[in-house]
Amino acid sequence: MSTLDYVLHGLGTAMQWHNVIFVFLGVLIGTVVGVLPGIGPMSGVALLIPITATMTAGLGPEEAATSSIILLAGVYYGAMYGGSTTSILLNTPGESSSVVTTLDGYQMAKQGRAGAALAISAIGSFAAGIISLIGLIFLARPLSAVAIKFGPAEYFSLMVLGLLAISGLAGKSMVKALMMTAFGLLLATIGIDNVSGVERFTFGIPELYQGLEFLTVAVGTFAVGEVFKTILQREGNDGEIAKINRILPTKQDMKDSAAPIARGSVLGFFIGLLPGAGAILASFFAYIVEKKISKNPEKFGKGAIEGVASPEAANNAASGGAMIPLLTLGIPSSGTTAILMGAFIMYNVQPGPLLFQDHPQLAWGVIASMFVGNLMLLILNMPLVKVFAKVIETPAKYLIPLIIVFSVFGVYAVQYSTFDLMLIMGCGLVGYFLSKNDYPLAPLVLGLILGPMMENNMRRALTISNGDFMIFLQKPVSLVFLIIGLIWITIPLIMKLRGKNVLVNEEG
Repeated sequence: MSTLDYVLHGLGTAMQWHNVIFVFLGVLIGTVVGVLPGIGPMSGVALLIPITATMTAGLGPEEAATSSIILLAGVYYGAMYGGSTTSILLNTPGESSSVVTTLDGYQMAKQGRAGAALAISAIGSFAAGIISLIGLIFLARPLSAVAIKFGPAEYFSLMVLGLLAISGLAGKSMVKALMMTAFGLLLATIGIDNVSGVERFTFGIPELYQGLEFLTVAVGTFAVGEVFKTILQREGNDGEIAKINRILPTKQDMKDSAAPIARGSVLGFFIGLLPGAGAILASFFAYIVEKKISKNPEKFGKGAIEGVASPEAANNAASGGAMIPLLTLGIPSSGTTAILMGAFIMYNVQPGPLLFQDHPQLAWGVIASMFVGNLMLLILNMPLVKVFAKVIETPAKYLIPLIIVFSVFGVYAVQYSTFDLMLIMGCGLVGYFLSKNDYPLAPLVLGLILGPMMENNMRRALTISNGDFMIFLQKPVSLVFLIIGLIWITIPLIMKLRGKNVLVNEEG
């Protein structure tokens, strides 16, 4: 079968009536998640995993997995759309990759051009979504064909690279990020050892024999942690919401934005491919590039439409690019894709090179659903701009109980365990104190998810080499991955030692 046949089959899966509903729900919830300050795509996806498990209960295993991943992926790229709304209207980023949009978006809103800024960000996001989707279609199969040739040593080194890349760019301190990665890997060792059957760090508690459930830790640290943050820090939106008059951009706006959208989309897509880079880095780079090549760089920061178009296109293209390493190599390149990977594993589907062989319906169905979702987002975002502006005004007193209810019911519906409910609250408190002290949470979740796979691949590689650790350096591909990982972590370190600011990825 050709790639086009696979895409058409995927489109057939995505257009099934229940999957269309899941795509719509995903992008709608994602937009709201992006619009509400504080609830980023990571919290949104983590919160919805248990709910999707309940919603797809009547479907077969493959259909349930496909529908759930379609909805969760919709939340991921939908949140990228929604994040620009608060950036433009309130000067408050809805999620971290929209930080750059505040620079010119809010200035445009103050000049009475809020509608044009929101429309251009929606059009830019749509164009970026389509460009990244084309890249995803053409790169997915060749990459998975290469990855099938990987042995356990190569896989172990690839996972080390993924962890080092996210640690190198997450949070404000690399030491703290590496500590969180190590902490995540330590948490992954809890439970009964698969090979020897020995209990590890269970302290005689039967509930820990299965290990810590990724879902409980993710929902606790992100969603419940956000609730504690809102309550304890009394965060509120005191900003003045800008008025929206004309929604459609002028011909001049479209002319000024076309090239920045194209540049931002391509740049964002390739940055999204890199492990650990993430959408925030893509939007920063896109903004810097536009300012560098502009004939009038002085207008940036004063309401330049290019300063909205390019970063918004870049952060959406990065979310599409980030799906490639997840689907083809089984390596999440950001915190949100790490949580998506946890969802795959929960449905007994292993993302990676065999995904396109073993589960073609799921893989191509999810890819095709991104086209349907981007189309829906454009249709949703243009007329509903004023409605989403009202969502921003939702008081915390209504929002907090809803998040708690979804967290508790969601985790209990999947785990049926009161121990997990206590654990979710404990993880919420830990998540709050860690993020308050600038410890990034994405490396912790990634370490927890990749830990068991790293251990299995390391053991398999050492069995092949009779316990010789040199196997990781003797295999050329494995050696290349380890060298790249080392470079990835030393360059930001050298730059920081020289006193230069390093762009950090807090979306993770």
